[in-house]
Amino acid sequence: MGAGETILSIKGLHVEFPISIGTVKALQGVDLDIVKGEVMGLVGESGCGKSTLGFSIVRLLRPPGRITSGRIDYRGRNVAGMDEKELLRIRGRRIAMVFQDPLTSLNPLFSIGQHFVETIRTHDRAVTKSRALEMAGDMLESLGISRQRLGEYPHQMSGGMRQRIMIGLALVMRPELLIADEPTTALDVIVEAQFLDLLEELRGRFDLTVILITHNLGNVAQLAHRITVMYGGTIVEVAPAGDLFRRPLHPYTEGLLASIPNIRLDRPRLVTMPGSPPDLVDPPAGCVFHPRCPRAMDVCRRERPPSVSGDGRTVSCWLYKEVP
Repeated sequence: MGAGETILSIKGLHVEFPISIGTVKALQGVDLDIVKGEVMGLVGESGCGKSTLGFSIVRLLRPPGRITSGRIDYRGRNVAGMDEKELLRIRGRRIAMVFQDPLTSLNPLFSIGQHFVETIRTHDRAVTKSRALEMAGDMLESLGISRQRLGEYPHQMSGGMRQRIMIGLALVMRPELLIADEPTTALDVIVEAQFLDLLEELRGRFDLTVILITHNLGNVAQLAHRITVMYGGTIVEVAPAGDLFRRPLHPYTEGLLASIPNIRLDRPRLVTMPGSPPDLVDPPAGCVFHPRCPRAMDVCRRERPPSVSGDGRTVSCWLYKEVP
């Protein structure tokens, strides 16, 4: 995807979680720009900071998590510095989020219609209950669900339908940016494929910009225009999806792609990365990936690598003084 209008710009973002044994440095100086109309895939191992970044954008970090420094600028306004009243004008209306597990995100005591009415009237008190139900029915039908099911409860829906309901709740106020946090985790592969097709259709219909948080590289290969690779609370590589799959630059990205099972079975063994993800209470000095990196140098152990950019790509690695 070519250069376009930047609608979200994250600069120097640090997020910490104070706990009994120290402070978890969940995000360490994250810089990222999101361009209008794109699907940005956010990938990496569990615990790398993907979901923390998503929750930070909409200021939904669970206590004791906190943004300690940095900016999250949505169309020139710093979300990280907003008070709650100003934040409510953005969250849900301009930036919405689809959570990982719809069954735990939906209130079992509320009907589907009640969920929609509460969401709509929270953001616009001028909308009557009857009008909110009409909007909810229209949204359900656009997702392939009969409006007659507005009176049913979450437990009466299948997993795929519940996830569609979550998308409907996120889109009913017509946001510009949608953050989807592992939206297919609870779905089987058939329903997952249908859901991804629906997400792409909705992106075009509602003119959405999407941040797709996932550990499934197949999902981002199918949908994403660009991919951001995270490791240990940092961004190690950003690239157009095709370029990243054809020619990964960072050693961690290489290892991540090499570990994908090969359906042609032309490798005798599954490739794995040695070692474990870093302890973010006491992260390694220098490059956070160096303890597991097969090409680590002395400078990697001492100093954090700078980010170098070029040709639409960014990589943080001492192997590169410029993007090759």
